Amino acid sequence: MNNKTILWVLAAAGVLGAGGYGLYGLGVSAGQKSAPASLAKPGAAAAVNIDPETGKRVLYWHDPMVPGQKFDKPGKSPFMDMQLVPVYAEEGGDDGKIAISPRMQQSLGIRTAEVVKTDLGAEFAAVGSVTWNERDVALVQARGNGFVERLLVRAPLDPVRKGQPLAELYVPEWVAVQEEYLAARRMRGNAAGALSGLDGLVEAARQRMLLAGMSEDQVRAVESSGKVRARLTVTAPIGGVVGELAAREGMTVMAGAPLFRINGIDTVWVNAEVPESRAAQSRPGQAVEARTPALQNEVFKGKVSAILPEVSAETRTVKARVELRNPDHRLLPGMFATVDFAPAAPRDVLAVPSEAVIRTGKRSIVIVAHDGGKFAQAEVETGAEAEGMTEIRKGLEAGMQVVVSGQFLIDSEASLKGVAARMEQAQPAAVAHHGAGRVEAIDRDAVTISHEPIPSLKWGAMTMDFKPPVDGMPNNVKTGDSVHFDFRQTKDGEFELTRIVPTAPPPTGSRGAQK
Repeated sequence: MNNKTILWVLAAAGVLGAGGYGLYGLGVSAGQKSAPASLAKPGAAAAVNIDPETGKRVLYWHDPMVPGQKFDKPGKSPFMDMQLVPVYAEEGGDDGKIAISPRMQQSLGIRTAEVVKTDLGAEFAAVGSVTWNERDVALVQARGNGFVERLLVRAPLDPVRKGQPLAELYVPEWVAVQEEYLAARRMRGNAAGALSGLDGLVEAARQRMLLAGMSEDQVRAVESSGKVRARLTVTAPIGGVVGELAAREGMTVMAGAPLFRINGIDTVWVNAEVPESRAAQSRPGQAVEARTPALQNEVFKGKVSAILPEVSAETRTVKARVELRNPDHRLLPGMFATVDFAPAAPRDVLAVPSEAVIRTGKRSIVIVAHDGGKFAQAEVETGAEAEGMTEIRKGLEAGMQVVVSGQFLIDSEASLKGVAARMEQAQPAAVAHHGAGRVEAIDRDAVTISHEPIPSLKWGAMTMDFKPPVDGMPNNVKTGDSVHFDFRQTKDGEFELTRIVPTAPPPTGSRGAQK
């Protein structure tokens, strides 16, 4: 196909794209169902034959009205009432390749790149923000009904140490169980072992203190002092900062009411936004290094603790939860951080520049450059993307040349190749075509004619319907007449008669019969 043809195809595609299958609906559906299995070989080149009339090598036969269907021997088309047409090897056949001259390639700005083997598991970076480690959290609750008499930590985000007093509570129920325990212990001391059952009474009283909500440390404090502790001190179970403060001096608290929430700060999380194309290269346990503008020239080491199973619809990223050690407690929630992900094990894969891949939604296509200035489509299966390269899992081989610029024009041309094959020797749609045949039927909306071959469209003999002339059928044409006729293709893809006359004038006084 030369340069002129390419431009002509692109310009005329709108016309024949809508009308090129005007006859398709008449016979294709039925033809596809009735085509003999021994005749049809769709989707593959047929056996090689020699045409005895021309001496040329025949690649296959096809119906010009349905060029995508190929047959391995001559015969009558199952789609239309016509003979199959041979496609010769000298014509190049329908191999799906588009030939473009070097001059046209330069005009279209066509550039190519080689299919190479490369390692796409290189190091990559993602951004995120520092947050609390939600696995290092302690909740301090009231373990009985009482009152907050003294608050020792008064503001959220105050730092606390493990074991540091947080508040003093007065719990009347605890005073009662302490009095009971001390009374039982005094009774045992006065009895001097005379009543061995008092040991069990003391132990039962001790258990009631624990059941009332007192901790083991608080019970031991009562045992060691021998006095009722009216105010009980609540301490921090871990070191960190007070994330939430729900207690205030003088307030009444119920058993189970939250008083403090303490967040540990020995480790923190960074929720890194990993691009969707890199999600497959991130995995739990992967080593990372983080940097933050607030602490320049410092590197914080950690690992990926989880890949969250959700893709953001706005940013098309996956969150990688990174856990970092924070020994000096200088990484603070809300800080911006850049996370460098260590490369995975080296893995050489076939890859092409990402711009070479045409994604249609259902499949991915690249345009492969062949010798002699020819180009062809190739469907591929893609994989990971990195550094402007896309992994090719299936469809290409190393060393091939693919088009990275101008491929959309070539892809459009390849898609229109079947239309172009019918257009190369056809006249423009506005030009009338000529034929001869016999009128089989005349209706208001259609004239059925069994016509001889029409060379201008490469049609064989067939029977088909035409739209009547705009001015109506002449009175001297009736069913059964042999006629000469002119017709053209409309913008709607239908074929309309522009002139129809009998081959021999009818006898004087006769009138055409119409249905």
